[in-house]
Amino acid sequence: MNRPLPARRANFRYFHALSTRWKDNDVFGHVNNVEYYSFFDSCVCTHLLESGLLHITGSDAIPVVVESRCTYHASAAFPDRITVGMRVGRMGGSSVRYELAVFRNDDDSAAAEGYFTHVYVARETMRPVPLPDAVRATLRPLTPPQPTPPG
Repeated sequence: MNRPLPARRANFRYFHALSTRWKDNDVFGHVNNVEYYSFFDSCVCTHLLESGLLHITGSDAIPVVVESRCTYHASAAFPDRITVGMRVGRMGGSSVRYELAVFRNDDDSAAAEGYFTHVYVARETMRPVPLPDAVRATLRPLTPPQPTPPG
């Protein structure tokens, strides 16, 4: 099976640093797979909070996770420092797909990478709503430029 090479730090636009915790390790001595999803969630929500886009109890439109995926390239373990890189892969009518990578310590290659898709819904009805303009404007700089088609 030919696996793609791990992503590099230069491929990402926003970074969130955190530390592994003793409880993150499993009986095999490395960070358990489920923790990587928590790293992804912490990165995305920290960016939204820092940008003033997420008001935990007051937003009319809230993001809910509808899909996620993670591919593992290398192990992390306590007491590694973790940096999560984030970029926006796609913005739809009511959704955002965040592409994320977990980097150990000062490594340039991702230990794990994946994506996390939010759909914005009305808090009261939990039905999809258009992606708020402020969200779209704030996330646009995190979208890598698209290659120009030949021709």
